[in-house]
Amino acid sequence: MNLVKLVTKIRTIFDRVNDVCVFLAILLLIYPMITISADALMRYLLNQPQKWVSETTELCLPLITFLGSAWLLKRDEHVKMDIVLNRLSPRQLTIVNIITSILGAIICLTLVLYGAKVSWEQFQINYFTPLLEIPTAPLLAIIPVGSFLLFIQFLIRIFEYPRR
Repeated sequence: MNLVKLVTKIRTIFDRVNDVCVFLAILLLIYPMITISADALMRYLLNQPQKWVSETTELCLPLITFLGSAWLLKRDEHVKMDIVLNRLSPRQLTIVNIITSILGAIICLTLVLYGAKVSWEQFQINYFTPLLEIPTAPLLAIIPVGSFLLFIQFLIRIFEYPRR
C-alpha cells in the first residue's frame, strides 16, 4: 500500500471515530434536557426533587465538550472572530489560521498530557463522585482522549491550509 492510500485510510478511520464521538455527544446532550425537565416537574409539581439529576448532568458536560470538539473543528464551526478575519486577505487568513492551529495543537497536547496524569492519579487513589459514588477516572479520561482527537484535527488543519 502506498503512502497516499495509507494516509487516506487513516484519515477515513479518524473521521469515523469523530462521527461516533459526536453521535455520543448528541445522545449525551439529550440526557440533560430530559432529566432537568423531569426534575423541574418533580420539584415544582410533586415537591420531590431528584438529587442525582444535578450530578449526572454535570458529569455529561465535559463528555459533550470533549467528544464533539474535533468534529466541530473539522467543519470550522468553532467560535472565531469573524469581524477581524473577514478583513484579512486570503494569504493573511491562511497565515493566521496556521498560527492559531499550531497554538491550538500545543494547548491540546498539554491537555492530553495533563489530563492523562490527572486521570491516572484519580484512578490510583480510587476517587468517586460525592453523591452517586461513580469513579471519576473514567470520566476524566475523556479530557486526554478528546484533546488528542482535537490535537490530530489541528495537525490536519495545519497541513491542509497551505493547499487551500
